[in-house]
Amino acid sequence: AALAARLDVPLQLVEYENPGLLADAAGHDEWDVGLIGAEPARAETIAFTQHYAEIEATYLVPGGSSLRCASDVDFPSSRVVVSKRAAYALWLEANLRNATLQPTAEPGLAASADLFLAAGRFDALAGLRPWLLGLVETDPRFAGARVLDGRFTTVNQAVGTPRRDGHEEAVPFLESFVADAVAS
Repeated sequence: AALAARLDVPLQLVEYENPGLLADAAGHDEWDVGLIGAEPARAETIAFTQHYAEIEATYLVPGGSSLRCASDVDFPSSRVVVSKRAAYALWLEANLRNATLQPTAEPGLAASADLFLAAGRFDALAGLRPWLLGLVETDPRFAGARVLDGRFTTVNQAVGTPRRDGHEEAVPFLESFVADAVAS
């Protein structure tokens, strides 16, 4: 709303079920400015400002797990559930060396939580720390589960605009807006 007010234009919210769908729509003239994790693969179609927030990504494990910190998860027989197309999932796809990554069939946090619980054969659930902590604190299905110390990456949340139709020319203005917002 603050950005629309600064531009003196009406705000039109375009909702997407998940960030992957927002990124997919970058080339389809559906949105002009989005709030999304800045990630190298997405940067091919989206021009990003500097990030305004950095969010840790880590793992949740069952209560009886011997795993203690995020760096313990990448071992040969380890199986990790992740929400398909999340920024941290893209990082894991590129950086896990030993563990097997099991993305959900469709993007979505709820789907990754459900898959982790339903199968009962996974060692860890990857996600953003605030979301994982929320599962442990509020979802009785995760009673006894733990969020591991440390992180495997951070997601740099930024303002993005599609790399099409001159939108990239807006990046300096958006950079200034983000800098003002962070400073206030």
